[in-house]
Amino acid sequence: MRTYLVVIDDSPESALALRFAGRRAEKTGGTVHIIAVVEPSAFVAWGGVQATMEAEQRQAAEDAAMAAAARLHEDCGIEPRISVRQGDAAAIVREIIDEDPDVAALVLGAAADGAPGPLIEHFSGHDAGALSVPLMIVPGSLSPENIDRLS
Repeated sequence: MRTYLVVIDDSPESALALRFAGRRAEKTGGTVHIIAVVEPSAFVAWGGVQATMEAEQRQAAEDAAMAAAARLHEDCGIEPRISVRQGDAAAIVREIIDEDPDVAALVLGAAADGAPGPLIEHFSGHDAGALSVPLMIVPGSLSPENIDRLS
């Protein structure tokens, strides 16, 4: 089954990427794999404080992933796969692509203005030729109606 891989966070551009991936999956009979990444926290001298901070970050990532999954189900009727992992986002994306032969594309959202995000910069820059699936970049300037029309 064709799977569209989407990295979500609390940014508007990740919501657009999710919408695009959901519409593509709906039209192609595919599905969506939502990834929420918990960035490693800086070292804190008190282990209990660091553990609490990491637990809070993981809970926030899980909540964001569940909210995205609910939106996707409501908008497209798709029950996505969800992964919440801690570490470097680019490395996690690469691992998931390597693990799942059904991944058909990596879908990322670009902000309407300003520099591209770190994942877009990574996968469209020095690592562009090494990615084993197409990279789809959804411009942040697109309206939801335009995304529906283009997907």
